[in-house]
Amino acid sequence: MDFEREYNNRARVPAWSEIFQDWQGRSARLRGAVAAADLGVPYGPTSRQTLDILWPDTHRDAPVLLYIHGGYWQYSHPRDVTFVAAGCLAHGVAVALAGYDLAPDVPLSAIVRQVRGAAVTLHHRVRKRLAVAGHSAGGHLAAALTATDWHDLDTRGPDDLVVAGLGISGVYEVAPLVHTSMNDKLRLSEEEAERLSPAFWPVPAGRTFTAFAGGAESDEFRRQARDLAARWGAAGVSATSHEVPDANHFTVVEEMANPASLMVQQAVAAARDAAGRG
Repeated sequence: MDFEREYNNRARVPAWSEIFQDWQGRSARLRGAVAAADLGVPYGPTSRQTLDILWPDTHRDAPVLLYIHGGYWQYSHPRDVTFVAAGCLAHGVAVALAGYDLAPDVPLSAIVRQVRGAAVTLHHRVRKRLAVAGHSAGGHLAAALTATDWHDLDTRGPDDLVVAGLGISGVYEVAPLVHTSMNDKLRLSEEEAERLSPAFWPVPAGRTFTAFAGGAESDEFRRQARDLAARWGAAGVSATSHEVPDANHFTVVEEMANPASLMVQQAVAAARDAAGRG
């Protein structure tokens, strides 16, 4: 299999730069228009370890979805994709967007630790259990958080700190990237890539996960969504997969900005369920 062809999404979608510019403009406008926002909340020692929390109203007491951006763990910034919060905000659900340090400055294992720290910080700030969502590399991280035993990290919080996850074109099996140009910065060995693949992790009881992919994406991205749902489902997790017709690796994210989309409906339901526990 030509893994470079399957996983190099910028090569597959020549208009990716124009799409990113559109996202950045819409994101800046949403940050300026939202009812309330807590921007740049630190959760770790570096400048990229911050949370932007967008609230649907000034009460700051809404259910919360934690969103993690993509970019193969080596590109992008959460403020590039603030626009994804629009769909959930329309339903009264807050969205917190997490930043993290990028490869090659830090290894993927450190990024996983960082976003876990972001979830712990967010939980103690909002005093609610969370749902988590993410795109591409962020989908991988959303799955990692969904499969985390939280008491191992934070004895002050609940073990189901993250109740449910939603992955958008996630890379749940990392090993194929070892054979691509994306590994120039990730610098993963086969063994480490396998170890950092949440598709193969045990998942605590009671968690749920929904894996989305675009219908116009590569065979591998669509397979990864199906296989994660099947593997976790066979292990007793409530896991499903869905394809968004005609969407490529980037346009699939537009579903998060659409209050009427199935993706937003799933995210809103998960965030409300999480907030209603405990």
